Amino acid sequence: MDIYDVFFYLSLGAGFMMAFNLGANDVANSMASAVGAKAISVRQAVFIAGILNFVGAVFLGSHVTATVSKGIINPASISDPKIIMIGMFAALLAAGIWVLIATLTSLPVSSTHSIVGAIMGFGMVAGGADVVNWLKMGGIVLSWIISPFFASAIGYFVFTSIRKKILYKKHFIQQAKKWAPFWIALTVALIMLSFLYKTPVGKDLNLPWAVSLLIAAGVAGAVYCLAWWIVSRLVRDAEEGPETVETVFRKMQVGTSCYVALSQGANDVANAIGPVAAIYLISREHQLLAQADVPMSMLILGGVGIAVGIGLLGHKVMATVGGRITQLTNTRGFAVDFGAASTVLVASNMGLPVSTTHAAVGAVVGVGMARGFRAVDFRVLGKIVLYWVLTVPIAAVTSIVIFELLKAICY
Repeated sequence: MDIYDVFFYLSLGAGFMMAFNLGANDVANSMASAVGAKAISVRQAVFIAGILNFVGAVFLGSHVTATVSKGIINPASISDPKIIMIGMFAALLAAGIWVLIATLTSLPVSSTHSIVGAIMGFGMVAGGADVVNWLKMGGIVLSWIISPFFASAIGYFVFTSIRKKILYKKHFIQQAKKWAPFWIALTVALIMLSFLYKTPVGKDLNLPWAVSLLIAAGVAGAVYCLAWWIVSRLVRDAEEGPETVETVFRKMQVGTSCYVALSQGANDVANAIGPVAAIYLISREHQLLAQADVPMSMLILGGVGIAVGIGLLGHKVMATVGGRITQLTNTRGFAVDFGAASTVLVASNMGLPVSTTHAAVGAVVGVGMARGFRAVDFRVLGKIVLYWVLTVPIAAVTSIVIFELLKAICY
């Protein structure tokens, strides 16, 4: 067994740890609003997210991923493939350690930004500052500002609209029958577009924007008719209380949370398994190619890691995002899901490396702000923002330390 084999086997463990952290921190965000609004219990959320993330990671996850440098560094500037292999392992380990620390303190951070910061760290040491794509890094910094505020604005608008059109009306039951099918149809259109543009399977179809829009509009129209019939059956008595309105939105919220869990498994598994695939490729070919085939066994490893992570530690971040920033009901939770999903879809199509974590927290704050400043716990929010700011520098420094130690041992 040579040094390449040793690092490959070690990377399997580090990749599993990163996938575990993805499940415990990032994925927990997808179910947080549903749990906070009591649409489902923590146990149900763990079960649903565990299964759907595994299915998303294994069957919809990308089987061919870019070489994990994610455009942050140019691997061609580093001539020794062994250095890249050690660096990728150091980055994986550093990002995993930081996300684990954040999870244990119950704070949501972006695993994508952790791995980006860690890769940037070792890249600067191995190839100098010029090896880093600073334009890409600028886009990431910009997304820290844009995604939370954008999601916050959409969440605020959606919940204010629901309140104005339904909850504040005298005949709110009739209003719910009128407006709930509209929001359901709009959500389905969003999900359709998100599936076509955000998941690897949808991207493979490579449909023109106009065709995608036509498909989404057609499906949304059919869903509107079906939703109108279902809501009419759910809300038969015009004298029922506001809880009936919440029941309608509860069912919508469970649906959106399930979709987010499925697409997150498909998209985010590459954060954990991508570096492992790159190390596997270097250990086999002794060079880093432009793209790496990801074996099914690695996707299964990532899927299992995500499922175990959300099962063991997912409840910590769920409790913070779903309950400690502001109090959520089903209508508020629906506005959160809609705001976060819209932001991720729009920002991704604009080419911004948006974080689902930042969008989810931003939407929660926006919905809370709709009820005034006192409805938001800014002490909890301050801690979360501090962790966001620290993510890239801490992951970078940790990665540099691990990289230098390993290089000293191996050379």
